[in-house]
Amino acid sequence: MPARHVPASIPTKIMLPIDFSPSSQAALEMAADLASHFHAELYLVNVIPMFPTTTIPDLIPEGAFIGERRTFAETHLAKSITALEARGVKATSSVEVGNDIAGNLMEVVEREHIDMVVISTHGISGWHPLVFGSIAEKVVKLVECPLLLLRSAKPETELKTRSDRSIEWW
Repeated sequence: MPARHVPASIPTKIMLPIDFSPSSQAALEMAADLASHFHAELYLVNVIPMFPTTTIPDLIPEGAFIGERRTFAETHLAKSITALEARGVKATSSVEVGNDIAGNLMEVVEREHIDMVVISTHGISGWHPLVFGSIAEKVVKLVECPLLLLRSAKPETELKTRSDRSIEWW
């Protein structure tokens, strides 16, 4: 039997940035389905943001914070990988640390030879994304491989706040 030719458009390694929010958990389900369908490896990555350099470094023990976040992320990533492997999906993960989350994700894409990215939005609107920008938006602009952007529903707290108002001002 001749070797099967796999077109370049079929992913072999799919990356999912995951922050353990409900929207990234929903994206995990979609990414797992895609990985299963394409017999691809799923690469989960969590990025821990570093604190900006301050003049009073003792206020927040950065090392302790990063250590706690790393332990939390590694524990949850291990649980996700165990569940994925039980479904027959090959999965690996990493925890990255850096100030530029989108930049960290692009480094992982390059380093791990990722050929597809699945990323979720958090459905947040208002001033926060305008001031700080959206990580998903930055990834969309930077990534050169195929990308699946999953738009999440607005967080319940924002929906509740809006429904409690009798007059909408925007």
